[in-house]
Amino acid sequence: MSLKKLSQFMKFDWEGFSKGKEFLVLGTSKWVDFETKADMGTKVEVLIAKDETPYKQKDGETVSNRFEKLILKIRKDVKVPPNAYVVPVGASGTVYGDYRNQLSVTADDIRVVTPHKQQEGGLT
Repeated sequence: MSLKKLSQFMKFDWEGFSKGKEFLVLGTSKWVDFETKADMGTKVEVLIAKDETPYKQKDGETVSNRFEKLILKIRKDVKVPPNAYVVPVGASGTVYGDYRNQLSVTADDIRVVTPHKQQEGGLT
């Protein structure tokens, strides 16, 4: 038996995934619907600058998404300065791809925040 459309019943845990992460803005662009060309909002490209998320790991395995890039699709036009640290507001994610290793993130808004500092003065 081969069931269809099962992926629409899988829910991605954005809160769990984003816990312990800091997102650094690399740039912004218009988010335009591919088919209708309608303005959907703003795409914000970010780098995961910090990743302290507790992943389930096998013995001897080390997992981190630090330095990976994401596109945050914000459902309105926003201006975010490059090199700012941000937190998406009202975010949700969808996992896709042949290996289930791609992530599409949409959010209602985005908020600029101050990154956490290590005791030595660098970013964590």
